[in-house]
Amino acid sequence: MRSRGYLQVKEAAALLQVSPNTIRAWGETGKIPEYRHPLNGYRLYLKTDLEQVVQKLEEMTPRPVKKRRPRPR
Repeated sequence: MRSRGYLQVKEAAALLQVSPNTIRAWGETGKIPEYRHPLNGYRLYLKTDLEQVVQKLEEMTPRPVKKRRPRPR
């Protein structure tokens, strides 16, 4: 299944930099699409779906603001 662009829980967690339990919870609540392996029932996640989540998280992350130095008088 990995050759078709699917990741297992541990791999998805590494990609999103969260714990495997967070991935499972997000899958159960529908925050990320979750698929099941037809033979063993393992949770699987499409890499393209997760990359979209990464992009959204990056867009939401505030960027640091440069502090201005006071002008000398």
